[in-house]
Amino acid sequence: MKNIKTLGELKKSGYQSKSIKDELRHNLREKIKSGQPTFEGVHGFENTVIPELERAILSRHNINLLGLRGQAKTRLARKMIELLDEFIPYVSGSEINDDPFQPISRFAKDIIADKGDETPISWLHRDDRFYEKLATPDVTVADLIGDVDPIKAANLKLSYADDRVIHFGMIPRANRSIFVINELPDLQARIQVALFNILQEGDIQIRGFKLRMPLDMQFVFTANPEDYTNRGSIVTPLKDRIGSQILTHYPESIKIARTITEQEAKLDIVQNEMVYVPSLAKDLLEQISFEARESEYIDHKSGVSARLSITAFENLLSTAERRALKSGAEKTTLRLSDFMGIIPSITGKVELVYEGEQEGAAIVAQNLIGSAIHTFFPGYFPKIEKLEKQGEKTPYTDIIEWFFAESGFELLDDCSDEEYQRIIGSIVPLEILVKTYQPQLAKEDKFFMKEFILWALVEYKKLSKDRISEGYQFKDIYGSFISKL
Repeated sequence: MKNIKTLGELKKSGYQSKSIKDELRHNLREKIKSGQPTFEGVHGFENTVIPELERAILSRHNINLLGLRGQAKTRLARKMIELLDEFIPYVSGSEINDDPFQPISRFAKDIIADKGDETPISWLHRDDRFYEKLATPDVTVADLIGDVDPIKAANLKLSYADDRVIHFGMIPRANRSIFVINELPDLQARIQVALFNILQEGDIQIRGFKLRMPLDMQFVFTANPEDYTNRGSIVTPLKDRIGSQILTHYPESIKIARTITEQEAKLDIVQNEMVYVPSLAKDLLEQISFEARESEYIDHKSGVSARLSITAFENLLSTAERRALKSGAEKTTLRLSDFMGIIPSITGKVELVYEGEQEGAAIVAQNLIGSAIHTFFPGYFPKIEKLEKQGEKTPYTDIIEWFFAESGFELLDDCSDEEYQRIIGSIVPLEILVKTYQPQLAKEDKFFMKEFILWALVEYKKLSKDRISEGYQFKDIYGSFISKL
């Protein structure tokens, strides 16, 4: 098809033009029938968002994706490109990608009337049929729809009454394409009003010119519910013209969240080969986001983006990598104390309520890490009771007594792997506990699991952990109390 260069050749080929909504619908039907994935690489929406999105496309609807930040709204819109035909023909030189069989601009109509079957044809790839605009307060009608161009009028020696002096905005130039407006509520109400006729009737008005231009568009809007109260809203008549409003959501399980993080994290081969990450560490990292979404210190209306886990994972590996480089090691295993390196990724991704601001962002981040450990621990070891009978022996008694007898230890941030394993390995009751309750544990995960037990005992108020200048000091809780006195 790409070898076709004129309108006459296009007619002989039997090519049939379709509207973009019919094109999306036809290609989606073929994918569903053949069992191919429609939105590959988007995880967690298989039974919720994607079926609704498919129904909207089959219904030829303009779509509003409504959800909190970091819920893959823009990713879904960009994935729709894959449902377009690879190439479509347009009249060469047309600013608005005129369909050779259904021209709508004066330029295309004139050239077809003049040249007939000799009208030159060009081909547009689907990657060039996606337009995106972030709604900001400075966006104008001229940006989106168009305006009169005085320079064009002067160069062509035309009066302002001639429609050839019009300079088309982004939307007409995106004719026969997918057009995404992100954060729609941020668009001023008077600008939203300018979209009414484009969505419904296809009319556009530019400086008094009323042009009957039935633009062929697939609109996708994204919006955050927070915007409805904080900055703006979608005007009711515009909402009425949007065919389907689809609610997005965060990952509903640790497994899905891990898949997203591992897919999106930007790691290089060196990091992957240098740092071994236990499976428990990956689960803990994802649990931090789940804890943040429930935290009383964090604004739930603002949401906690999936980008928190992604950037935190990148920081986590970089923390271990930096430590290995400083000690001259070629390989290392992630430690739980490395999680302190992800605090900058957390503090920049959450909106704190008043109580959170009083606590401080870094303290809230540390509390989230602690809460994740607290939540996960009962899934691996017996529950730690708050109150115990006098003299009653528990699975953790020997560990607590070891700390009482040995006065604890210091675990430095940059200590070598040999020193780290010597310190953790010296706590014999830890080894017994791990063998008893996690007998199938991989050898390379053992030291992380032992450190996990220590941090959990701190969270359950059985041991104390204090930050020192270069690391952490673990003690029995009574010894710590007395030393502070």
